[in-house]
Formats: sequence, C-alpha cells, structure tokens
Amino acid sequence: MGINELDSLILAPATTIHTFLFCRNNNMKFTELGLNDQVIEAISYMGFEDASPIQEQSIPEIIKGRDVLAFAQTGTGKTAAFVLPILHKLAEKPSNGVNTVIIVPTRELAIQIDRQIQGFNYFIDADCACIYGGGDAKDFVTQKNALKEGANIIVATPGKLISHLTIGYCKLDQVEHFVLDEADRMLDMGFADDINKIASFLPKKKQTLFFSATMAPKIKAMATKLLNDPFKVSLAISKPAAGVTQGAFLAYDNQKDDLIDHILRGKDELKSVIIFCSKKHKVMELVRALRRKKYDASGISSDLKQDEREEVLLKFRAKRTRILVGTDVISRGIDIKDINMVINYDCPNDPEDYVHRIGRTARASTTGIAYTFINKEDMARFDRIEKLIETKVDKLPLPEELGKGPEWNVSKGGSHGGKNKGSGNKNFKNNNRKKFTPKK
Repeated sequence: MGINELDSLILAPATTIHTFLFCRNNNMKFTELGLNDQVIEAISYMGFEDASPIQEQSIPEIIKGRDVLAFAQTGTGKTAAFVLPILHKLAEKPSNGVNTVIIVPTRELAIQIDRQIQGFNYFIDADCACIYGGGDAKDFVTQKNALKEGANIIVATPGKLISHLTIGYCKLDQVEHFVLDEADRMLDMGFADDINKIASFLPKKKQTLFFSATMAPKIKAMATKLLNDPFKVSLAISKPAAGVTQGAFLAYDNQKDDLIDHILRGKDELKSVIIFCSKKHKVMELVRALRRKKYDASGISSDLKQDEREEVLLKFRAKRTRILVGTDVISRGIDIKDINMVINYDCPNDPEDYVHRIGRTARASTTGIAYTFINKEDMARFDRIEKLIETKVDKLPLPEELGKGPEWNVSKGGSHGGKNKGSGNKNFKNNNRKKFTPKK
C-alpha cells in the first residue's frame, strides 16, 4: 500500500538532467528514501510502506536541495512528494519563522494540503497556516495572527496571500522552500502576475518545487524563470487511471436528466457519484431535477460561500450525500475517496479537464466508472479527448424509453468519425470491439 492512497496525491514530473518514465510496480519503501525517523514513524503509523514513482524519484532530490520540475496528472502521489521532504527538513532543523510557502489555485486544495500537513503534526512539530479568501473578518484575523507569529508552513491561494503581504506584517525573507502546486491551473486562472509578485517577497536563495499537470509553453516559460537547474520528473501525463471503465452516451440535452435517472435507478451500490457540469448555473438546476426524482444530491460551485462549500464537501465525504454536482472547481485538488462513478453531464472543452474529471474515481488502485454525455456540438470536443488519451471510448446506445440520440459523426470537426473510425492518431487503442460492461 502506498501513501498515494492516503491523500490521492499527484504524480510529479522531472529534471534537467534526467527524465524518468515509470511503469514498474515494485516501488521503493519510504524507509529507503532517507527520510527522518519522525517522518517514517508518522508514515508507518498511518499504515503506509511503499512510495509512488513520483515520491521515489522526487523525495531524495528535494532532500538534497535540488529544485524540482514535475509534470503529472491528478491522483499519482504528488502532495506527499513535496510535503514529506519538507517535513523531513523541519524535523532535522526546526524553524522559528516562515520556512515554506506553498501556492495553490483554489481554497479547496489549500485546505486539503493543510489537513494533510496537520496530520503529521503529532510527530513533527511544524506549524501550518492556511490562507485563502471567502471568509469573514474573524477568519482574516486568524490568518493575520498566524502570519505575524511566523507559521513554519504557509499554504495559500495567490490573491489572499498578496493581500496580507501588501499590509506589511507578513515576512517571507527567511523562506527556504517555495512550492507551486497545480501551476497550469493557476496560470489558466490568470495568477501569473500574482505568482511573480509573491516570488519578489522571497529570498533569491531558496528551493523551488514546481508541479503541473500539463507542459504548455507558458508553464515552461515560468519554470525557466523561477527554477535553477531543476531535477525533472515526467510521468505518463493525460492518461486516465487503468481502473476507470469509460463509456459515452450520445444524447440530446433534453434527454440527459432522464439518462442519469436510468443509470442510477436501483444501483444502490453506487454510493458516491460526482456529476460535472460546464456551467455553474446548470449545477443547481440539475440538483433540483435530481431531488425531484428523490435522489440525495447537493451542488457546489464558486457561487457558494466558503463555509457552504466546505459543508457540502464534508457531507459528501462522510457519505451523507450520495450525489455531488459541480463545475471543474472539484476536478482538481479535492481529496474524496471511494468515488464509484463520474458523469460528465457536459463534455469538457479542454481535453485535459476530462482526464482530471474522471480521475476523481478509480484512485489509489481502485476501480470506477466514467460516463460522458455527448450532444451533436460535443462530438468534435470528444474526438480531441480520444486523441489525447489515445483510446477510443465506447459509444453506448440510449435505452429505448429515452428515444434515439444523435449519431456519432465528427467529420466536420475532427479527423475521424462516421464510417472512418480507424483514422486519426495511429496510437489509438480501438476498444470498440469489446462489449462494454460497467464495473461494480
């Protein structure tokens, strides 16, 4: 059992000198990575022994002081890859001020990482402050006090940390570790200037750890600016986990609600289901539709206040809510275990988002089901997704009672479709000959 099962960690990418592509299963033990005895004790207490590939390759280099540039998708073990060696260093050499700054794109991911670090505090005496927006005046004062007192580790969203830095009581001149997590999502959200501004408050001599799911040019440009001769880890990006059984339904929009009902009706074994919508206004519409059909469903989007979002997630984690409907705010950085099924109510615009969405299920060597609903306008998008994941996803017929859906044809929007299903990417794995059988 690996620690990626502890927190649904993300696999990390690589360095300037070596690039590693990992396929083997005989991972190293944490006891072989040079970690402090207190960190090993914490890991052992939680019942974990094996390091994931990203942890195996990154942890020794981070302990050595190398900058790290990592590219990897959700669910591969990334969080522990940077948290454990940082805690190792704090255990070896305790700090009286801010030692580490971890920047993340969303408050949900900030809270998740903060909780993971807090879980080690029984064994390692390291303070952690979680800095994000959306709270009230009391929350701001709590954050301010933590920053003034010099919490050892700060986990923050960019904008809120800048708010505190601008006022002047937060000193980052002693920081030794600067971590950018989900860097591609931060740049997509327009945080490039904020990241550069935060970096200007940090000492020039520090260790920078840069984690991203994609290798877009803008990511490489920022990495070049911030990193010094980084160790690079590159792990099979943009491929869904092997345990995910994928299927796609060709459906018109007015058929989708009834199709969800058909999929879930009587399937009591599906205790945790996430449904992704591309538009936040659709989230609550779908929640109301599901509740009318007597399903236990809740919605989450950026329209909710922070405490409301946390309560929704808490109930879903505790299995008090069966169905969670949300936007891509929950496609990355949300640690919820044992998701049985993911449904893409809308086909995502970005192929990478498809990988992150369905990556919510089949985590930590488990299995899960991922369905995508495709209308006529979505076919070209899904064609691009299939090219990215190099897999042909089974196109499933609608149940008879729902009527006929659109026919698969991307001849105008993609390089294959209609009768010519074999064209396009030569590396396609054509799974259409196999009968689709959902895994329970």
